[in-house]
Amino acid sequence: MADFNTHISTSTVVGVGVGVAGSVFLDLPMTSCMLGAGLCSMAGILPDLDSGSGRPLRETSSLLAAVVPMLMVDRFQHMKMDAESIALAGALVYIVIRFGVAEVFKRYTVHRGMWHSIPAAVSCALLAFLVVSGENIEVRIFKSACVFIGFMVHLILDEIWSVQWKGARLHFKSSFGTAIKFWYGKSLWSNISTYGKLIVLVVAAVGDPLMMQHYRFHPSHNHEAQQLATDPLQVPAQYVTQPGQPSPYDNQPIRIPGEQPPHIATQPYQNVER
Repeated sequence: MADFNTHISTSTVVGVGVGVAGSVFLDLPMTSCMLGAGLCSMAGILPDLDSGSGRPLRETSSLLAAVVPMLMVDRFQHMKMDAESIALAGALVYIVIRFGVAEVFKRYTVHRGMWHSIPAAVSCALLAFLVVSGENIEVRIFKSACVFIGFMVHLILDEIWSVQWKGARLHFKSSFGTAIKFWYGKSLWSNISTYGKLIVLVVAAVGDPLMMQHYRFHPSHNHEAQQLATDPLQVPAQYVTQPGQPSPYDNQPIRIPGEQPPHIATQPYQNVER
């Protein structure tokens, strides 16, 4: 099995390559590519959360507890939280991850269990998509992909280290095939738990407002489109002004074709008796 330094150094090198590719081929912002490289590097040690104790669990949980609150600042701002509330929420997230999540992994996971699997890698990518908020769907998907790649780098290294040369023959350790897998034969409950969490994360990611807006899944948009398709002359309710209520167009100046737009605010149009 590859050691901690091998995992973190390899995922960092791969992360730098992924960041460069995102900047060159996807034309993403440089800061987003640099953050993606960092996420890939950090994801390279995520599978070691099931190590039970020692440096891998301590280092990984500490790093996650420090990074995740910073990634959630944008989401906290979208929740209309002020600076003090964001600071308190960030401290709470740190405590939950540093002590709560680490303790859960220490008590209820086994090394090379379902946390070392492809469904776990997909779950981490989906969780990253939900945590890393933003208005650009492509950037969020890129960062999620960086987490998935870093996680898979760890699993691939574990499988490579499970193969040894003995003379002119290949020798496969008993750990071969326990990292890159879809099913853990020693515990049915761990499989049910892993795939159950994966389904929940898929539903949450698909239901993300930005994702639904990007793929035009928003219910209000579908209702308006269906309404206009069945009755093109019927105006949606939000565009109808009730009697006595101001119209959003009352203060808009009247434009005459060919006329230069005015540089000062004009008064609302009023009927003048002639």
